[in-house]
Amino acid sequence: MPWLVAPLLLLAALASLTHLETHRLEARFPPVGQFAKIDGLRLHYLIAGPEDADTVPIVLLHGASTSLLDFRASLLPPLAQQHRVVAIDRPGHGYSERRARADGHGAGGASQWPDPAEQAHLLHELLLSLGIERPVLVGHSLAGAVVLAYLLAYPDDAAGGVLLAGGSHPWKGGVSWYNDLAGVPVVGSLFAHTMPLTLGRLLLGDALNGTFAPNAPPPDYLARTGVELTLRPDTFLANAEDVRYLSHFLERQSAHYAYIRRPLLLITGDADDVVPAWNHTDRLVRQAPLAEVVRLPDIGHGLHHVATARVAALIDDFARRTASEPMASGRAEP
Repeated sequence: MPWLVAPLLLLAALASLTHLETHRLEARFPPVGQFAKIDGLRLHYLIAGPEDADTVPIVLLHGASTSLLDFRASLLPPLAQQHRVVAIDRPGHGYSERRARADGHGAGGASQWPDPAEQAHLLHELLLSLGIERPVLVGHSLAGAVVLAYLLAYPDDAAGGVLLAGGSHPWKGGVSWYNDLAGVPVVGSLFAHTMPLTLGRLLLGDALNGTFAPNAPPPDYLARTGVELTLRPDTFLANAEDVRYLSHFLERQSAHYAYIRRPLLLITGDADDVVPAWNHTDRLVRQAPLAEVVRLPDIGHGLHHVATARVAALIDDFARRTASEPMASGRAEP
């Protein structure tokens, strides 16, 4: 069938270009931290700050479509002046491994997805191996769900949690078309290995503008955060999987927030249309008994880049306050 030749040649060319660009990106943005083997997975993390700090340690968890480089370019430097700080690539992102991907079809389906509860388990094991005791956990966007899962499962092993525009509750509607497409057997994999790092790369600037709106992304954001690493095929599929299944997971998890017995600081921009406060922060503060809210005026979803000094100061103050607070009794329902 001659009419198939041109499309197949185009796909082959795009796949070859994707392979080449993946290697170029990884050479440009190599691992910056260390690796640990946790439950058979190789996890990438970065530690900074004084080893003998007498302050509460802080753990930074990035959101969707990025890696620990997002925090190295924002909150890690100011926080590491006074705290021991650990930034972690979540499973499947940056340079952390992820178990064999589930596409939502066939045996296992979404049950094979490393959901926020599983990611919290891996984080807990990693922190134990590093000797990081009772930290303040900071999660941006999607990672807010991981912080909440950790506080529910391991309340004795955390001083508290900070959600930066954190996702906490399900939402109506779906996700972007490319995240849905990534879950289609065969077609999703073919798409991931041909389009995001080639043609899709051309739309990255518009996507960043939408994420940061109404603010502008920092002019050096791409160069400092290596966000293009998310467009690598395996990372793209992992990220799409996280986004695609999150709302359904939060339907279950959000029923248990009244059992959180550690302090929570919820920092949100009042102009955030990506993870709007009315559906997440405002609902969570009504459920979690020890939650407090700080709203940043005229700031969108990229609050830790737009107002870095302000957010770092809020986290530092919260960490110092939690260090002097007694442990609250109570544990999440099994």
